[in-house]
Amino acid sequence: MPHALWTGASGMTAQQTNVDIIANNIANVNTTGFKRQRVNFQDLFYDTPVAPGTRSSDQGLNPTGTQIGHGVKLSSTPRIFTPGNIEVTNNEFDLAIEGEGFFAVTMPDGTSAYTRAGDFRPDGEGNLVTPDGFYLEPRLTIPDGTTQVSISTSGVVTVINNNTQTEVGTITLTRFRNPSGLLAMGRNLFSETIASGPPTHGTAGVDGLGGLRSGAIEKANVEIVNELVNLIVAQRAFEMNSKSITTSDQMLQTANEIVR
Repeated sequence: MPHALWTGASGMTAQQTNVDIIANNIANVNTTGFKRQRVNFQDLFYDTPVAPGTRSSDQGLNPTGTQIGHGVKLSSTPRIFTPGNIEVTNNEFDLAIEGEGFFAVTMPDGTSAYTRAGDFRPDGEGNLVTPDGFYLEPRLTIPDGTTQVSISTSGVVTVINNNTQTEVGTITLTRFRNPSGLLAMGRNLFSETIASGPPTHGTAGVDGLGGLRSGAIEKANVEIVNELVNLIVAQRAFEMNSKSITTSDQMLQTANEIVR
């Protein structure tokens, strides 16, 4: 059985995964704080009928050998944490991180999750929460009767209540040694893994953490034109791999006709 059948099949499978990732990037082009993914591939094992460096004559060694590859496999789908465009919303509770860092939120089971999406709102008790109701960490409460809220670039939250200006807390940020190692949970959330390393908390704008911009949100870092080009390349690669399978099938058919 020709190896090209299985090699072509591995290429079709790899390109289908590539299209899946590209489609997800495009689907989230308007998702707040979304970070696009890229697909990395590796070649598979090789048959080596003649190894490089083996003696092929009385005078010298084979300079290249003979190696026959067996296709491709998916190696990783790293997430690219380049910054997205900042969109001004003029909503006092919207926050964008200009630089490195994540907001920490508290999940219902008490664990922490992390997000770049800063579309927070106060709940019925004044606590700042995500659209799914998860508390911003550390918890921050806007007092009842507040008429104005301001958030500095370092995360200090100041409110005006009864004509009195008061600081009600500070929004801190979190960073990871390897953010691409975070586990995507959906809902714009990530969780810590061994690959990401432990979280390091700090003040916005200090020790490499980005500053906060109030009244704005970070858009997805998806470039539609690039994704469409990648989609065309993946489609053509899928077609060429299917063509190699068709060609191998035709060769087998020819061989079978000779036998008859």
